[in-house]
Amino acid sequence: MTQEITLANAQLILADEVITGSLKMQGGIITDIAQGTSIPTGAIDCGGDFVCPGMIELHTDNLERHISPRPKVDWPHRAAIVAHDRELAGTGITTVFDAIRVGSITSDHGKRYGKYARQVADEILQMRNAGALKISHHIHLRAEICSETLVDELAEFDESDRIGIVSLMDHTPGQRQFSDIQKYEDYVCGKHGMDRAAFPAYVDFLYNLQARLGTLHETAAVAAAHRYGATMASHDDTTASQVAASHAHGITLAEFPTTVEAANACHASGIATIMGAPNLVRGGSHSGNVAAHELAMLDRLDILSSDYVPAALLLGAVQLSQAWGNWSRGMATVTSQPSKHVHLTDRGVLSIGQRADVLRFGLVNDLPLVRSVWAAGSQVS
Repeated sequence: MTQEITLANAQLILADEVITGSLKMQGGIITDIAQGTSIPTGAIDCGGDFVCPGMIELHTDNLERHISPRPKVDWPHRAAIVAHDRELAGTGITTVFDAIRVGSITSDHGKRYGKYARQVADEILQMRNAGALKISHHIHLRAEICSETLVDELAEFDESDRIGIVSLMDHTPGQRQFSDIQKYEDYVCGKHGMDRAAFPAYVDFLYNLQARLGTLHETAAVAAAHRYGATMASHDDTTASQVAASHAHGITLAEFPTTVEAANACHASGIATIMGAPNLVRGGSHSGNVAAHELAMLDRLDILSSDYVPAALLLGAVQLSQAWGNWSRGMATVTSQPSKHVHLTDRGVLSIGQRADVLRFGLVNDLPLVRSVWAAGSQVS
């Protein structure tokens, strides 16, 4: 028999309410939930801390940060995957869809970036199968439409890889996230060290690339997602017409819409909106796009993503809970809502029979502090 763990004297964040009570887990599942302040013998006294489902992250660039901690540095991948896994566990994330780019630019023109997706996916799957990872890892392929090699890279994957999400990204400058060309120049030249004198030629190269291959790549990405059986996401929708195109493709998730117009169109089309928790925590977008808080107040925010700061996910969910005056609703943006939209029916809510992915956290001056984390009933932080 596996050990039974009881968390008592906790504020349990359930699907529709918060109750003071206890939660039991054994054999990797939640076995009991009870209301009351009693602390059974052997139970962990949570002292009034919150207990909620482990968080589910659908889009994070964090693994890439570990693989390439500095420009032109390629860190050993398995070590990077483990460091990424431990970091997420420590922030209360128990399920992650690791975002890996497919579609590269390999010609010697401005900013080169080579293919890596198949290798890294294999390494994640190998580490997962070896039992080396503390939390649940899934694959999210970020299909770069404005690239040279997307079709070939997509062909390296099939349904046996169990790809969870395919997102369609088009980073052609002058639209979507980088509608402001100056901001795009600052990003490319600042982050990647491009000479500003070379920037205009690089932009022309990207425009020509998108004109030549954009439609082919978009069609290929949609077909690949269907072949894999993956959930489809759009990226940085700006206009209602872009959302309409997403809807026509069967896309059900919108990552980081950049305007209220796009968010309204997503809502009308039944597409769930994902916004970045760093945007919410910072009070605005670093690219000058719509603020996550504005969409939250308009009831146009469904899911939060930590994007590039793992610790932002819990902080953002707490801020939403407080802004909405509803802890169940706020925490759902990082638990039940993402699980529903990627069809993980065994997690995302505190309920008997569900997977025992559980997060305990306290608040100090409204700052959430992770106390303990369990993934499938095993303590991982």
